[in-house]
Amino acid sequence: MTTTDQQTGDALKEIVRQKYADIALADNTQGVSVDCGCGPTSCCGPASTDVSYSMLMNDDYTTMAGYAAEADLGLGCGLPTQFAQIKPGDVVVDLGSGAGNDCFVARAETGETGRVIGLDMTAPMIDRARRNAKDRGFTNVEFVYGDIEDMPLPTALADVVVSNCVMNLVPNKARAFAETYRILKPGGHFSISDIVLKGALPDGLQRDAELYAGCVSGAIQQTDYLQLVADAGFTNLQIQKQKVISLPHDLLLNYLTEAEITAYQRDGQGIFSITLYAEKPGEAVAQVCCPGSGCCD
Repeated sequence: MTTTDQQTGDALKEIVRQKYADIALADNTQGVSVDCGCGPTSCCGPASTDVSYSMLMNDDYTTMAGYAAEADLGLGCGLPTQFAQIKPGDVVVDLGSGAGNDCFVARAETGETGRVIGLDMTAPMIDRARRNAKDRGFTNVEFVYGDIEDMPLPTALADVVVSNCVMNLVPNKARAFAETYRILKPGGHFSISDIVLKGALPDGLQRDAELYAGCVSGAIQQTDYLQLVADAGFTNLQIQKQKVISLPHDLLLNYLTEAEITAYQRDGQGIFSITLYAEKPGEAVAQVCCPGSGCCD
Protein backbone atom coordinates (compact mmCIF):
# COMPACT_ATOMS: atom_id res chain seq x y z
CA MET A 1 0.00 0.00 0.00
CA THR A 2 1.37 3.43 -0.92
CA THR A 3 1.66 6.31 1.52
CA THR A 4 -1.23 8.05 -0.25
CA ASP A 5 -3.41 4.93 0.01
CA GLN A 6 -2.55 4.63 3.70
CA GLN A 7 -3.45 8.27 4.31
CA THR A 8 -6.75 7.85 2.47
CA GLY A 9 -7.52 4.68 4.42
CA ASP A 10 -6.73 6.38 7.72
CA ALA A 11 -9.00 9.30 6.81
CA LEU A 12 -11.87 6.97 5.93
CA LYS A 13 -11.46 5.03 9.16
CA GLU A 14 -11.55 8.26 11.15
CA ILE A 15 -14.84 9.25 9.47
CA VAL A 16 -16.37 5.87 10.30
CA ARG A 17 -14.99 5.97 13.85
CA GLN A 18 -16.50 9.39 14.52
CA LYS A 19 -19.90 8.55 13.07
CA TYR A 20 -20.19 5.30 14.99
CA ALA A 21 -19.08 7.10 18.13
CA ASP A 22 -22.02 9.46 17.63
CA ILE A 23 -24.32 6.47 17.28
CA ALA A 24 -22.91 4.79 20.39
CA LEU A 25 -23.41 7.92 22.44
CA ALA A 26 -27.00 8.39 21.29
CA ASP A 27 -29.60 7.24 23.81
CA ASN A 28 -31.60 5.33 21.24
CA THR A 29 -32.43 1.63 20.84
CA GLN A 30 -35.27 2.00 18.35
CA GLY A 31 -33.18 3.07 15.38
CA VAL A 32 -30.48 5.68 14.98
CA SER A 33 -30.59 9.03 13.26
CA VAL A 34 -27.10 10.32 12.61
CA ASP A 35 -25.67 12.51 9.86
CA CYS A 36 -23.19 10.28 8.05
CA GLY A 37 -22.49 12.86 5.40
CA CYS A 38 -25.50 11.97 3.29
CA GLY A 39 -28.47 12.99 5.38
CA PRO A 40 -30.07 11.59 8.54
CA THR A 41 -29.22 7.90 8.45
CA SER A 42 -27.24 5.30 10.27
CA CYS A 43 -23.84 4.75 8.66
CA CYS A 44 -24.96 1.33 7.52
CA GLY A 45 -28.71 1.51 7.17
CA PRO A 46 -31.76 3.47 6.11
CA ALA A 47 -33.08 6.66 7.61
CA SER A 48 -34.91 5.60 10.75
CA THR A 49 -37.50 8.31 10.25
CA ASP A 50 -38.83 6.72 7.06
CA VAL A 51 -40.83 3.57 7.80
CA SER A 52 -40.90 2.47 4.16
CA TYR A 53 -37.12 2.01 4.23
CA SER A 54 -36.91 0.53 7.74
CA MET A 55 -36.03 -2.98 6.55
CA LEU A 56 -33.88 -2.00 3.58
CA MET A 57 -30.72 -3.35 5.21
CA ASN A 58 -31.56 -4.92 8.56
CA ASP A 59 -32.64 -8.47 9.31
CA ASP A 60 -34.78 -9.25 12.35
CA TYR A 61 -32.86 -10.55 15.36
CA THR A 62 -35.70 -10.41 17.84
CA THR A 63 -36.53 -14.13 17.85
CA MET A 64 -32.92 -15.28 18.33
CA ALA A 65 -31.70 -16.55 21.70
CA GLY A 66 -29.47 -14.01 23.41
CA TYR A 67 -30.99 -11.04 21.58
CA ALA A 68 -30.56 -7.77 23.49
CA ALA A 69 -32.72 -4.88 22.30
CA GLU A 70 -30.48 -2.24 23.87
CA ALA A 71 -27.48 -3.72 22.03
CA ASP A 72 -29.24 -3.78 18.65
CA LEU A 73 -28.56 -0.44 16.98
CA GLY A 74 -29.93 -1.53 13.60
CA LEU A 75 -26.56 -1.32 11.85
CA GLY A 76 -26.36 -4.80 10.34
CA CYS A 77 -27.34 -6.28 7.00
CA GLY A 78 -27.76 -9.96 7.92
CA LEU A 79 -27.78 -12.57 10.68
CA PRO A 80 -24.30 -14.09 10.56
CA THR A 81 -24.57 -15.74 13.98
CA GLN A 82 -27.63 -17.65 12.76
CA PHE A 83 -25.48 -19.38 10.15
CA ALA A 84 -22.16 -19.54 12.02
CA GLN A 85 -22.47 -23.14 13.29
CA ILE A 86 -21.32 -22.14 16.77
CA LYS A 87 -20.95 -25.07 19.18
CA PRO A 88 -20.90 -25.15 22.99
CA GLY A 89 -17.42 -24.29 24.23
CA ASP A 90 -16.34 -22.44 21.08
CA VAL A 91 -14.24 -19.29 21.13
CA VAL A 92 -16.07 -16.75 18.95
CA VAL A 93 -14.74 -13.39 17.74
CA ASP A 94 -17.12 -10.72 16.40
CA LEU A 95 -15.41 -8.18 14.15
CA GLY A 96 -16.97 -4.74 14.45
CA SER A 97 -19.00 -5.75 17.49
CA GLY A 98 -20.75 -2.43 18.09
CA ALA A 99 -22.97 -2.45 21.18
CA GLY A 100 -22.62 -6.22 21.48
CA ASN A 101 -25.76 -7.79 20.02
CA ASP A 102 -24.04 -10.42 17.87
CA CYS A 103 -21.76 -11.26 20.79
CA PHE A 104 -24.73 -11.89 23.06
CA VAL A 105 -26.41 -14.06 20.43
CA ALA A 106 -23.13 -15.97 19.99
CA ARG A 107 -22.86 -16.36 23.76
CA ALA A 108 -26.28 -18.03 23.86
CA GLU A 109 -24.86 -20.70 21.52
CA THR A 110 -21.35 -21.18 22.90
CA GLY A 111 -22.70 -21.22 26.47
CA GLU A 112 -20.96 -20.87 29.81
CA THR A 113 -18.01 -22.98 28.68
CA GLY A 114 -17.29 -20.85 25.63
CA ARG A 115 -15.77 -17.43 25.18
CA VAL A 116 -16.91 -14.49 23.06
CA ILE A 117 -14.70 -11.54 22.12
CA GLY A 118 -15.97 -8.43 20.39
CA LEU A 119 -13.51 -6.21 18.52
CA ASP A 120 -14.35 -2.62 17.63
CA MET A 121 -12.33 0.48 16.76
CA THR A 122 -14.81 2.91 18.33
CA ALA A 123 -14.17 3.52 22.03
CA PRO A 124 -17.75 4.64 22.88
CA MET A 125 -19.07 1.43 21.28
CA ILE A 126 -16.70 -0.63 23.42
CA ASP A 127 -17.89 1.23 26.52
CA ARG A 128 -21.54 0.68 25.62
CA ALA A 129 -21.01 -3.01 24.89
CA ARG A 130 -19.16 -3.53 28.17
CA ARG A 131 -22.04 -1.94 30.08
CA ASN A 132 -24.48 -4.23 28.29
CA ALA A 133 -22.41 -7.29 29.19
CA LYS A 134 -22.05 -6.17 32.81
CA ASP A 135 -25.81 -5.63 33.09
CA ARG A 136 -26.25 -9.29 32.07
CA GLY A 137 -23.62 -10.59 34.43
CA PHE A 138 -21.66 -12.21 31.60
CA THR A 139 -18.14 -13.18 32.60
CA ASN A 140 -17.21 -14.92 29.34
CA VAL A 141 -17.98 -12.02 26.97
CA GLU A 142 -15.32 -9.33 26.55
CA PHE A 143 -14.82 -6.35 24.28
CA VAL A 144 -11.46 -5.26 22.89
CA TYR A 145 -10.57 -1.95 21.28
CA GLY A 146 -8.70 -2.44 18.01
CA ASP A 147 -8.46 -2.18 14.24
CA ILE A 148 -9.61 -5.07 12.03
CA GLU A 149 -6.62 -4.47 9.77
CA ASP A 150 -4.24 -5.04 12.72
CA MET A 151 -6.09 -7.01 15.38
CA PRO A 152 -4.68 -7.00 18.93
CA LEU A 153 -5.61 -10.67 19.25
CA PRO A 154 -3.47 -13.82 19.40
CA THR A 155 -2.90 -16.06 16.41
CA ALA A 156 -5.12 -19.18 16.24
CA LEU A 157 -7.47 -17.86 18.90
CA ALA A 158 -10.95 -18.40 17.46
CA ASP A 159 -13.00 -21.39 16.45
CA VAL A 160 -15.49 -19.08 14.73
CA VAL A 161 -15.41 -15.48 13.48
CA VAL A 162 -18.58 -13.52 12.76
CA SER A 163 -19.09 -10.01 11.42
CA ASN A 164 -22.15 -8.02 10.40
CA CYS A 165 -21.90 -5.36 7.70
CA VAL A 166 -18.42 -4.21 8.70
CA MET A 167 -15.85 -5.44 6.19
CA ASN A 168 -17.27 -3.13 3.50
CA LEU A 169 -16.26 -0.19 5.72
CA VAL A 170 -12.65 -1.38 5.96
CA PRO A 171 -10.33 0.37 3.47
CA ASN A 172 -7.78 -2.48 3.20
CA LYS A 173 -10.04 -5.52 2.90
CA ALA A 174 -7.19 -7.82 1.86
CA ARG A 175 -5.38 -7.02 5.09
CA ALA A 176 -8.59 -7.50 7.11
CA PHE A 177 -9.19 -10.97 5.67
CA ALA A 178 -5.52 -11.88 6.22
CA GLU A 179 -5.93 -10.92 9.88
CA THR A 180 -9.16 -12.91 10.10
CA TYR A 181 -7.29 -15.93 8.75
CA ARG A 182 -4.51 -15.41 11.31
CA ILE A 183 -6.75 -15.32 14.39
CA LEU A 184 -8.73 -18.42 13.36
CA LYS A 185 -7.58 -21.83 14.53
CA PRO A 186 -6.70 -24.33 11.78
CA GLY A 187 -10.02 -25.89 10.83
CA GLY A 188 -11.94 -22.83 12.07
CA HIS A 189 -14.42 -20.88 9.97
CA PHE A 190 -16.17 -17.57 9.60
CA SER A 191 -19.69 -16.42 8.77
CA ILE A 192 -19.80 -12.80 7.61
CA SER A 193 -22.76 -10.73 6.43
CA ASP A 194 -21.81 -7.88 4.12
CA ILE A 195 -22.87 -5.65 1.24
CA VAL A 196 -21.60 -6.40 -2.28
CA LEU A 197 -22.37 -5.17 -5.78
CA LYS A 198 -23.29 -7.15 -8.88
CA GLY A 199 -22.78 -5.46 -12.21
CA ALA A 200 -22.35 -1.76 -12.82
CA LEU A 201 -24.89 0.46 -11.11
CA PRO A 202 -26.48 3.04 -13.43
CA ASP A 203 -24.74 6.42 -13.57
CA GLY A 204 -25.31 8.49 -10.45
CA LEU A 205 -27.31 5.79 -8.68
CA GLN A 206 -24.60 4.65 -6.33
CA ARG A 207 -24.10 8.13 -4.84
CA ASP A 208 -27.82 8.54 -4.21
CA ALA A 209 -28.12 4.97 -2.98
CA GLU A 210 -25.85 5.96 -0.10
CA LEU A 211 -28.77 7.99 1.28
CA TYR A 212 -30.50 4.69 2.01
CA ALA A 213 -27.62 2.25 2.36
CA GLY A 214 -24.52 3.92 3.77
CA CYS A 215 -22.43 0.79 3.37
CA VAL A 216 -22.72 0.94 -0.41
CA SER A 217 -19.94 3.51 -0.47
CA GLY A 218 -17.40 0.88 0.56
CA ALA A 219 -18.94 -2.10 -1.21
CA ILE A 220 -17.09 -3.90 -4.01
CA GLN A 221 -18.14 -6.36 -6.69
CA GLN A 222 -19.12 -9.76 -5.29
CA THR A 223 -16.60 -11.54 -7.52
CA ASP A 224 -13.80 -9.31 -6.21
CA TYR A 225 -14.95 -9.85 -2.61
CA LEU A 226 -14.88 -13.64 -2.97
CA GLN A 227 -11.46 -13.45 -4.61
CA LEU A 228 -10.05 -11.48 -1.67
CA VAL A 229 -11.32 -14.17 0.70
CA ALA A 230 -9.79 -16.94 -1.41
CA ASP A 231 -6.51 -15.03 -1.75
CA ALA A 232 -6.29 -14.85 2.06
CA GLY A 233 -6.15 -18.68 2.09
CA PHE A 234 -9.76 -19.55 2.90
CA THR A 235 -11.44 -22.56 1.32
CA ASN A 236 -14.94 -23.99 0.96
CA LEU A 237 -16.54 -20.60 0.33
CA GLN A 238 -20.35 -20.78 0.48
CA ILE A 239 -22.95 -18.04 0.22
CA GLN A 240 -25.33 -19.02 3.01
CA LYS A 241 -27.89 -16.31 2.33
CA GLN A 242 -28.41 -13.60 -0.27
CA LYS A 243 -30.82 -10.69 -0.13
CA VAL A 244 -31.46 -8.00 -2.70
CA ILE A 245 -31.23 -4.49 -1.30
CA SER A 246 -34.24 -3.17 -3.19
CA LEU A 247 -33.88 0.54 -3.71
CA PRO A 248 -37.14 2.51 -3.61
CA HIS A 249 -38.89 2.89 -6.95
CA ASP A 250 -39.05 6.66 -6.63
CA LEU A 251 -35.28 6.76 -6.15
CA LEU A 252 -34.70 4.67 -9.28
CA LEU A 253 -36.97 6.99 -11.26
CA ASN A 254 -34.51 9.81 -10.60
CA TYR A 255 -32.07 8.08 -12.92
CA LEU A 256 -33.93 5.48 -14.99
CA THR A 257 -37.03 5.20 -17.13
CA GLU A 258 -39.62 2.55 -16.27
CA ALA A 259 -38.23 0.35 -19.05
CA GLU A 260 -34.68 0.78 -17.78
CA ILE A 261 -35.77 -0.07 -14.23
CA THR A 262 -37.36 -3.28 -15.49
CA ALA A 263 -34.17 -4.20 -17.38
CA TYR A 264 -31.97 -3.30 -14.40
CA GLN A 265 -33.97 -5.54 -12.08
CA ARG A 266 -34.31 -8.36 -14.61
CA ASP A 267 -30.55 -8.53 -15.26
CA GLY A 268 -29.82 -9.31 -11.60
CA GLN A 269 -27.62 -6.27 -11.14
CA GLY A 270 -27.59 -4.12 -8.06
CA ILE A 271 -26.81 -4.10 -4.37
CA PHE A 272 -26.95 -7.32 -2.35
CA SER A 273 -26.53 -8.45 1.22
CA ILE A 274 -24.74 -11.78 1.41
CA THR A 275 -23.80 -14.01 4.30
CA LEU A 276 -20.57 -15.78 3.39
CA TYR A 277 -19.10 -18.89 5.02
CA ALA A 278 -15.44 -19.89 4.59
CA GLU A 279 -12.98 -22.18 6.33
CA LYS A 280 -9.34 -22.00 7.32
CA PRO A 281 -7.80 -25.33 6.29
CA GLY A 282 -6.81 -27.67 9.09
CA GLU A 283 -3.21 -28.53 9.78
CA ALA A 284 -1.76 -31.12 7.43
CA VAL A 285 -1.33 -34.55 8.96
CA ALA A 286 2.36 -35.46 9.08
CA GLN A 287 3.19 -38.48 6.94
CA VAL A 288 4.41 -41.49 8.88
CA CYS A 289 7.13 -43.36 7.01
CA CYS A 290 6.78 -47.08 7.59
CA PRO A 291 9.60 -49.46 6.69
CA GLY A 292 9.00 -50.98 3.28
CA SER A 293 6.34 -48.44 2.31
CA GLY A 294 8.61 -46.75 -0.17
CA CYS A 295 7.98 -43.25 1.20
CA CYS A 296 11.60 -42.90 2.37
CA ASP A 297 13.21 -44.32 -0.75
